[in-house]
Amino acid sequence: MSQTKRRDNGTDQRLPLLIGLVAVFAAGVATLSLLDSIRNPPTSGNQLITVAMLILTVTISLPVKAPIRIRSTTHATAWVETAIVIGVAVAPTSWVVLCTGLGVAVATRIMRLSSIKTIFTISKNMLVAAGAGTTLTLLGWVWPPPDGLPYMIAPLAAAYAVAALLDEALGIPVIALAARTNVLQHFVTNWDLRLAGFGVRFVVAVFTLILLRVETWLLVAMPPLALSLHLAYSTRVRARAERYAWQRLAHTTDALNVVDLNAVLRTAVAQAADLFSADEVEVELQDNKRTVRGNSETISYDGFASPPSFTNGSIIPMEMKGYDGSAVGMLRLRFHGPVKLSEREQYTLRTFASALCTAVRNASAYAELNRVAEEHAHAAAHDALTGLANRRHLLDRGADQLGQRRTEGVIALLLIDLNHFKEVNDTLGHAAGDRVLIQVAERLRAAVQGDDLVARLGGDEFAVLFHGLPAPAVAAHRAESLLTALHEPIDLDGMRISVEASGGIAVAPSTGGMTELLRRADVAMYQAKRAGRRIATYAPARDTADLSRLALGGDLPRAVADHEFTVNFQPIVDLGSGEVVAAEALARWRHPARGTIDPLRFLETVERSGLLPAFAEAVLDQSLIAAQTWREAGFDLPVAVNVSPRSLLDARFPGAVLARLRAHDLPPDRLVLELTETLTLSQLEVVDQVLGQLRDAGIRLALDDFGTGYSSLSVLSRIPVHELKIDRAFVTAMETSAEATAVIRSTVDLGRSLNLVVVAEGVESEPQRMALWELGCSAGQGHLFARPMPAARLLSALHQGAGGRPGTLAPALHDEGAVVRLSPGRRSGPRRVERLPHLPA
Repeated sequence: MSQTKRRDNGTDQRLPLLIGLVAVFAAGVATLSLLDSIRNPPTSGNQLITVAMLILTVTISLPVKAPIRIRSTTHATAWVETAIVIGVAVAPTSWVVLCTGLGVAVATRIMRLSSIKTIFTISKNMLVAAGAGTTLTLLGWVWPPPDGLPYMIAPLAAAYAVAALLDEALGIPVIALAARTNVLQHFVTNWDLRLAGFGVRFVVAVFTLILLRVETWLLVAMPPLALSLHLAYSTRVRARAERYAWQRLAHTTDALNVVDLNAVLRTAVAQAADLFSADEVEVELQDNKRTVRGNSETISYDGFASPPSFTNGSIIPMEMKGYDGSAVGMLRLRFHGPVKLSEREQYTLRTFASALCTAVRNASAYAELNRVAEEHAHAAAHDALTGLANRRHLLDRGADQLGQRRTEGVIALLLIDLNHFKEVNDTLGHAAGDRVLIQVAERLRAAVQGDDLVARLGGDEFAVLFHGLPAPAVAAHRAESLLTALHEPIDLDGMRISVEASGGIAVAPSTGGMTELLRRADVAMYQAKRAGRRIATYAPARDTADLSRLALGGDLPRAVADHEFTVNFQPIVDLGSGEVVAAEALARWRHPARGTIDPLRFLETVERSGLLPAFAEAVLDQSLIAAQTWREAGFDLPVAVNVSPRSLLDARFPGAVLARLRAHDLPPDRLVLELTETLTLSQLEVVDQVLGQLRDAGIRLALDDFGTGYSSLSVLSRIPVHELKIDRAFVTAMETSAEATAVIRSTVDLGRSLNLVVVAEGVESEPQRMALWELGCSAGQGHLFARPMPAARLLSALHQGAGGRPGTLAPALHDEGAVVRLSPGRRSGPRRVERLPHLPA
């Protein structure tokens, strides 16, 4: 059973209890009045006439009333209390109480009221008579009063006030419970009219008593006067009720002036329940049979099943018709009891139903316009074939995210182009090609993470916009997983088609917006295609569109001749002990006009200029000289030098390196050649031979920026390296990104299983150092220990040491000889922390 039904039952149960309580008190008063009347019965003829007139007056005054309907209950203001006050003024209270009961009983019989209404009306008026009479008795009233008119007013006013208050206090709670409305609201509503009505009726009672005191025959003038006053009062009540009704109708139709259909229906139910004082209102739409049902306080049902209503009394239906005569549904007013609307209420109902019809049509039209607009907006922002975002949507979303990137992490773009897709169209037809594109779109959509946006830019070109990345390097891993999702062959009518794709990754630039980001991703994608790779990351050094880089080419010969290329060194430190175990050589171009230039800005220009051997020899010479200087000072540190992939295509390169080692009298194992993971030529036979010769000669090889390329394992299986260097982007992001931590952990585990040394780049803080050490990473470099510096300054720092320990740049994590229980992630039990050997040894 619904909450509304339970509440109605509760109200119905309270109503008989209240009426019964009133009847019990009335029965007690009637009993006392009967006993008093037996002791003092009317005996004379005048007394008997008075009793008869009292009964007749009460009987006549009850039907004379101004009715007001509240839901299924009619509230009427009658003249009974006027007759009662006149009666208690001229006769004993006990007679008046009994006469009131008898007169009301006769009147209710004539009016054919229900039993419960008859009992309540008799009981209430008998209590009113008892209250008014008792008040006059307490004030010492006698009839006729010995004094003049002024002395009559005060007792009569007091008696009339008691009668009026009793009538209100007993009647309004019963009416409120019967109508299931708020009691306080009934006391407040039309209080001024009710007060005015009591005043008018009091004046009639006073004049009647004056006439009785002066000349009894003047009473013939009272009925017309009373009737005139009653008609005037009733007219004013009806006028106010109609004025309020029209005001509420105007307010209600204004409230329907909304464009949301749900709001229209729910507002209509609530407003109609209040406007027509209905127990329940139901709106049923014709097109989809949607039904909304409720009252002024709550919506009890909103759906399409239309269960039966618990309000089973009167039902007043009204079609919701427009001016053209067509209907959109049905409006129903439901009442718990029998109700017949007045002519004014019927007209109001038709007007309201017509306004509701218009509001429903307007809201439906607005919803349809919105739907069409959304379809057009979706079509304008999405690809018709695959349903993915199109270029316009990609550019708009990217522009929004670039505006928020200060707080939302790194933004990157992956551009994907299907290889040999034209062959599918030419061989199997465009319909088959469309099916391939649809499946590619579905796989990309399923493989993206979070709110990353997948778009089709046209043809066989797709794009994925990453945002909120903890580090730029994470984009490469996500790109790898997306392209891996395309590896599974596609089944086309029994044929299995393998999809190959090339991808280019670019991180959002500081200037240029989405247009520049898209251009950079496009540059990276074509670099991947030209190199025969699956993924390439945009590097400014390989962007031929940078005109400023072209200007450097003319300065290269002078730079080599004038020794403008210099080398700084960044130490590599044992993470546990803080001891320096190696140093990486970092080339710089001290340009006389442009200042210090980073290798990413000039390295490709050097490679294309034909001056690469001279540049590489200059860097190698300075590095080996520094290593020899440190060794002579007692710090036997290997030096790591980056090698250009183009140098590995030169079969003479190993001989040149070994010649420089001999010239500086350094063992080969003091030199570490760092190879970038973006090495695109590792599958060429000449590269294999060059690397083999270098390793066989004792030179150590390291794989730099490990984890940022897609071919990490394939490169490891082909290149005989000794060390892995974790890219700084993963180290920076490891405190906030589980992905970055997972990459570091897997790299350390891989190095341990292959007996390789693992070095972390970009160590900036002690928490990073501790976390890396606990993961099993043995060495690291970064600003926590030292920034890149000239060889002489590094030697001075080695002499000074940390905490008086030469050769160190950081305090040890643990005291020497301490036993430390390591986390399970290092896959080793408790061990003594000892001084680590030199990194390459």
